[in-house]
Amino acid sequence: MDVKEINRRTIAQFRAGGDIEGMRRDRLVLLTTTGRRSGAPHTTPMMFHRDGDRLLVVGSNVGALKHPDWYLNLRNNPHVTVEVGEETYPALATPLTGDDRAVTWAMLKNTYPFFAEHEMNTSRVIPVVALTRA
Repeated sequence: MDVKEINRRTIAQFRAGGDIEGMRRDRLVLLTTTGRRSGAPHTTPMMFHRDGDRLLVVGSNVGALKHPDWYLNLRNNPHVTVEVGEETYPALATPLTGDDRAVTWAMLKNTYPFFAEHEMNTSRVIPVVALTRA
């Protein structure tokens, strides 16, 4: 499975406004971060959970031992671009900590049980990131 090719196809389908093969358009966000080494923009499609005015994204990386690149990028530069629905806007990416993360992570695992499976496959703390309009 070529993840980069799947991501390229998903991004193109999302931006074209039509159906997205194997995914629910209403649960998908395109997150553009700035590469921590290259300085180049990198766009990643991922699911999100709406929480009031913020969107929540999860760096589960399907339970891999390492954080996803997009998360490492936003830790270095939290200014991101969000594409959701028909909107594109600048946002600030803030990893949740403390009680906010604990309560939110419990809710996300209850709502999307596959995140609990991802957590069981890794020893790292899975990041939960809030995206708020800048």
